[in-house]
Amino acid sequence: MKLGACSISLNVKDIKVSKQFYENLGFSVFAGHLDQNYLIMKNGNALIGLFQGMFQKNMITFNPGWDENANLLDSFDDIRVIQQHLKSAGLKLETEADENTSGPASLIVIDPDGNPILFDQHV
Repeated sequence: MKLGACSISLNVKDIKVSKQFYENLGFSVFAGHLDQNYLIMKNGNALIGLFQGMFQKNMITFNPGWDENANLLDSFDDIRVIQQHLKSAGLKLETEADENTSGPASLIVIDPDGNPILFDQHV
C-alpha cells in the first residue's frame, strides 16, 4: 500500500509553548493556523502536527496522495482502497470513509496498544 506522507499528530496542552519547544529542536511552521489551535511543523522530511483541543490522544497520521511537502503524488492508493485492504486483513476500523464517494476522506484504526492511526486523504 502507498500511504503517503507520515507524521506524528500530538495532542498539546498549550500550542504556543509546544510551537516554541519544537522550534528550539529545529522545526519550523509548515502549515496550519495558530489562532485555530493547530500547526504542522517541519524539519527536513520530519513532520509533527500540534493540535490543541482537537484529539484526545497522540496519533500517527498518513496522508494518501501527498508527499512530506504536501505535493500531490503522481501515484497513490485511494483511501477507500486502503480501507478495503485493512478490512480484508481483519482489522477493525474506528471510523470509516464512505466507499460510495471519491476525493477527500479519512479513517481511523487503533493499533494493538491503543494508539490511533489516522489516514487523512486531502485530494
